[in-house]
Amino acid sequence: MPLVSMTKLLTDARRGAYAVCYCEAWNLESLQAVVAAAEELQSPIITGFNGGFLVHPGRAQSADLALYASMGLAALRRSNVPAALLLNETDSLAQIEEGLALGFNAVMVENEHLPVDEYRQLVKYVVGMARSHNVWVEAQVGTLPDGSGDSEAVPTEPATARGFVEETGIDALGVAVGNTHILTTGKAPIDFDRLGRIHDAVRVSLVLHGGTGIPLELAQSCIRLGVAKVNFGTVLKQAYLAAIREKLLDYREPMNPHPFLGMGGGADVLVAGREAVTRKVKELLLAFGSAWKAQELFEPHCQVASRMGDALKNRGGSK
Repeated sequence: MPLVSMTKLLTDARRGAYAVCYCEAWNLESLQAVVAAAEELQSPIITGFNGGFLVHPGRAQSADLALYASMGLAALRRSNVPAALLLNETDSLAQIEEGLALGFNAVMVENEHLPVDEYRQLVKYVVGMARSHNVWVEAQVGTLPDGSGDSEAVPTEPATARGFVEETGIDALGVAVGNTHILTTGKAPIDFDRLGRIHDAVRVSLVLHGGTGIPLELAQSCIRLGVAKVNFGTVLKQAYLAAIREKLLDYREPMNPHPFLGMGGGADVLVAGREAVTRKVKELLLAFGSAWKAQELFEPHCQVASRMGDALKNRGGSK
């Protein structure tokens, strides 16, 4: 299926009172897992890659964005659910320009490392550039803390958010309302009063990063206050690593390594990781209400196509 506009995905989510999950991938198996979960539950899905991670200074070898883009596009175009491909959390203009040229149809411009004025100007430039590519743009007002305690939160101020959205023309707004990046244990306290005031102040869809720390039982409360997209990454990698660690307990040298890596059977650690991520993604899709919505989104289109097909058949039969 061709990529679907993020605007459509989130507009339909708000109309249908659910949120679309962005489930971040980092390799082939994680990408396959996200798509498989969405297909099993017939859910719209957003996946993609973290631009900041791909250019992180700690990388031993630079990542080739073109390879990641090709992998993501191939997986989503072969899927049978509406999906978008997001270049997530990047403040590199060069990377954003490359990503748009490669076929990402959504980008999230990261604000964590830039002064406020410089960030605003970057976002305005990206929005202008993205319009000619029909690409959706997300930005953020406020900053999230991270689970290690190394960074402090700067909560989103509703008035600031309104001014930023109006000036930049972004399509969606990431907010800081207690949600926390890379929370590996425990849950984050969501400030629903602040979230509600932001919802009243802006017209665009709201986004919660740090979805790992959001209690799933609060999903509907977030959705009622304008949240249409929730980001998940940490919890997926936790599930992946736990499955691989457990599977590797069965391997001891000088055993044959191939069944454990690359043959695709029951002992393969990559299969175990993929299946663990699929299970976790399905849990998230159910919690945020997007399961089975893919059929509803495209049923009117299918009905129109069916009627057109019937009409053409009838015309052919009357000759």
